[in-house]
Amino acid sequence: MFNKVYEKIKKNIKENYKFLVVVLLFFFLFFYELPFVIYRPGGTIDLNNRIFVEEAYKGEGKLSMAYVSMMRGKIPLVLLSFFMPNWDLESSKNITMENESVDDTLARDHLLLEVGLDNATISAYRLANKEIQVKHIYPIITYITKEAQTNLEVGDIILKVNDQEFSTLNDLQTFINSLNEEEQVHFKVLRNKKEKECDAKIYKVDHSFKVGISIVEKYEYSTNPKITIETKKSESGSSGGLMTALAIYNALTEEDITKNRKIVGTGTIDVLGNVGEIGGIKYKLLGAEKDHADIFLCPLENYEEAKLVKEKNKLQIKLIPVKSLQEAILELKK
Repeated sequence: MFNKVYEKIKKNIKENYKFLVVVLLFFFLFFYELPFVIYRPGGTIDLNNRIFVEEAYKGEGKLSMAYVSMMRGKIPLVLLSFFMPNWDLESSKNITMENESVDDTLARDHLLLEVGLDNATISAYRLANKEIQVKHIYPIITYITKEAQTNLEVGDIILKVNDQEFSTLNDLQTFINSLNEEEQVHFKVLRNKKEKECDAKIYKVDHSFKVGISIVEKYEYSTNPKITIETKKSESGSSGGLMTALAIYNALTEEDITKNRKIVGTGTIDVLGNVGEIGGIKYKLLGAEKDHADIFLCPLENYEEAKLVKEKNKLQIKLIPVKSLQEAILELKK
């Protein structure tokens, strides 16, 4: 019985080997990934369709955030990148941190998106003099070094360290640095909505002590008026913070800062409203121009690069560099 089946399979392969080779080649070409990613100009996202504030004021113009389009290194796309203008090939090693894959990087960037939305909401409500109550601050892990001796994972929310709660990231870092080399530290964390017990060992780097994790602060808060921000699973990163904060502020205040203009921008933001540097300014600016934006806001640190891109490509868009949310509002009110 087995021999008959084997002979039948062998006969079918011989008769259809050309078709099978074509199928294998097709699969290889379109599904196999080379260790590269391709960056190209993205587009803009109208934040009026993402941010919903109760009894919001309506603006006449648009506030949009710019994004970079990133594609994985499939063979046809890699080949196409050599011929398409403003398509840039980048080694995967250059966009990931040590001990990470591209998927790990994307997962971390999604966490940073959530943190950026918190920062945008808090800074905008405070500047608009609207009610916002921060109930709790949670340190959340965004990266683990290869030197770390721990069972902590990226995305863990730290609830307690050695049975102590910490209200700020600085307090937690000070506590870690007060411990001794090789000392075992006990963590209670929230992982996938379940509490877990984890450990990490202290090691020395230069003149300070580490457990080998990077942390950002995530906030639990309530607002009045209430706000809802919608995102997509495919979106990640904190560079939309500035524009999100501007859109929230504009919904909370009577004066319309858009003045019937299409305003696009990029930049991280912290809870104090400070605007920080971002990557991929070239692709975001070109995407904003493609979508016929009137104004492009960018962090001061990215301005010189953005200006060179504008001059090289003879763009008509107006560039405005800013250092803070308050400065961006004042510039748009002019």
